[in-house]
Amino acid sequence: MKKTLFMTLIYPMLLACNNDQNHLNIKLNYPITPKKEVVDIYFDTEVRDHYRWLEDDRSEETELWVKAQNKTTFSYLNNISFRADLKKRLEYLWNYEKFSAPFKEGEYTYFYKNNGLQNQYVIYRQKDNEDPEIFLNPNQFSEDGTISLGSLSFSESGLMVAYSISEGGSDWRKIILMDVNSKQIIEDTIKDVKFSGISWKQNDGFFYSSYDKPKGSELSAKTDQHKLYYHKLGTNQKDDEVIFGGIPEEKHRYVGGNVTEDGNYLFISASVSTSGNKLFMKDLTEPNSPLLTILDHTDSDTYVLENLGSKLYLVTNLNAPNKKIVTVDASNPTPNNWIDFINESEHVLSPSSGSGYFFAEYMIDAVSQVKQYNFSGELITEIDLPGLGSIGGFSGKKEDSILYYSFSNYNTPRTIYSYDPNTKVSNLYKKPNIDFNSDEYTSKQVFYFSKDSTKVPMIITHKKGLQLNGNNPTILYGYGGFNISLTPSFSIANAVWMEQGGIYAVPNLRGGGEYGKKWHISGTKMQKQNVFDDFIAAAEYLINKNYTSSEYLALKGGSNGGLLVGAIMTQRPSLMKVALPAVGVLDMLRYHTFTAGAGWAYDYGTSEDSKEMFDYLLGYSPVHNVNDRVEYPATLVTTGDHDDRVVPAHSFKFAAELQAKQTGNNPTLIRIETDAGHGAGTPISKTIEQYSDVFGFTLYNMGFDELPVKYSKY
Repeated sequence: MKKTLFMTLIYPMLLACNNDQNHLNIKLNYPITPKKEVVDIYFDTEVRDHYRWLEDDRSEETELWVKAQNKTTFSYLNNISFRADLKKRLEYLWNYEKFSAPFKEGEYTYFYKNNGLQNQYVIYRQKDNEDPEIFLNPNQFSEDGTISLGSLSFSESGLMVAYSISEGGSDWRKIILMDVNSKQIIEDTIKDVKFSGISWKQNDGFFYSSYDKPKGSELSAKTDQHKLYYHKLGTNQKDDEVIFGGIPEEKHRYVGGNVTEDGNYLFISASVSTSGNKLFMKDLTEPNSPLLTILDHTDSDTYVLENLGSKLYLVTNLNAPNKKIVTVDASNPTPNNWIDFINESEHVLSPSSGSGYFFAEYMIDAVSQVKQYNFSGELITEIDLPGLGSIGGFSGKKEDSILYYSFSNYNTPRTIYSYDPNTKVSNLYKKPNIDFNSDEYTSKQVFYFSKDSTKVPMIITHKKGLQLNGNNPTILYGYGGFNISLTPSFSIANAVWMEQGGIYAVPNLRGGGEYGKKWHISGTKMQKQNVFDDFIAAAEYLINKNYTSSEYLALKGGSNGGLLVGAIMTQRPSLMKVALPAVGVLDMLRYHTFTAGAGWAYDYGTSEDSKEMFDYLLGYSPVHNVNDRVEYPATLVTTGDHDDRVVPAHSFKFAAELQAKQTGNNPTLIRIETDAGHGAGTPISKTIEQYSDVFGFTLYNMGFDELPVKYSKY
């Protein structure tokens, strides 16, 4: 249903904003972005794409454009005198020891630790009561910290470890095998791995997932045939066996394999999109055992949480939008044999297991509640948590006598607790020594009504004693998609924002998972506008209640949240003073043509589905809804040149359109991080620089020539 026509080259100068900048009187001359018009025809509708050439991430012309844009952006940012103070304060506050919960593998107990400003966390180990020693230091992978550690998985004996690394933030990984005792690499590196875990088959080898290397650019070319491989130790990667996938007529974009703790079963999940999966199993105790089907459709999200011999415990939202746990015997595991174990409730369930117990975490208006069950399904206790917020953990091996969990909220730094499941007693394990006084801040949950009268929760965090005068710099952060829930969590960067008298507000928009599958579905495809309306209503609530005003409001979001910001700033440009779309999905007509983007169609639909779906996407696609003679808010688009999840072309094209059409004085800039991807594994040094630039840009364009609050120490 789509045709593409390549048109004559056109070269207008992109000098849209050559006026005085608000309170600075600085003139911005943007780089020239040539128009090379391409016309796509969807259902007899012509759609012009002036900047298709920016999709070529390997071309010299794109590289020169990136350099020119960064030069312009950093020239502007360098005029913000207090940006350096923000960076120093971020470094100061960030510089404290951070730990993970410990975990035992073989004879050693391992944990992650960061001394403060290390670019990557270091893995330590200790035996019994001996002093900890460094086991693996990712900071030594590269001088600038841009090679990061991904998965880390130990063999059953704990004598071998396989770990994955990412270079420059790319989703493509390499897997390295190491002898635990000698810390020597023992095999050739496994290459070209993507969207993969590492799951061992006892001590013989491991399962991993990847795509065939795409033709063209590995950072943007389409990848849609995921496969599960088995690597047997001592063999070459070229001989790795394909366990699942690779059938041309049955494409699965996301395939993963996990082995049970006892090593008896392999479970394979296969998906065509980010929601819904088929489920298969293989008995590893029987040589050449067949692949059995548990679910042959993608109408649910279902996975195996635990097993006790042949008794399987599955988590599913099949006919249970808020999820439940069911049991079934491995000999006949199809849904008609499932028995309810922990029933669906009115709250969304996210369970874990460890020490021979199940821990049912429920999300109640985005806040955690945890109940402990035994393997017979009896409720043991509701766990007394440190406060209202988010927890993580309560998972481990069956033989673990102590489990660990973390607690945080928007004004409480992440603290780790130990938990004895038998005595049901929690104890403080690690409390961060950070120079931030949580008692000086307050976090309040409110409820507001969206355009269609849907009730939406939002948590607003700020310093105590805040004056509701409409003049408070405010960041409204949102996501609203892919069944992802935004639960309260502490951020060092947001702490710096709030120190400056800033408000940080997070609504739980439709499209997320806070209220189960129905909440998710109500923000997908041709109901996507609900997400935007929810976010707009959140902004209007903050303005109507005098927390802030349009002159002091910034909208912020990343990835799908970048789409959120892009859509609203094109629909309601006067609603906010500053727009901060990060690594956003911004070209809704072509997102599915890059890397694994077609897997997002469950949430978005595609421009090729139907004329109705095409018209709907065209109606809100940020790249296609930037108009002439409109004053858009001060905008700082951010992306990474190695982002192969949401390719940077989305941000490039959106920035080019804004610069070509912006009316008025507000800057429309793009900050392109080099050797960085979608976000995971970004070095701390780069993260701090990014936040100092984003916060500096935001305050500056709200009219601040200096920081509202002076720092007494860095």
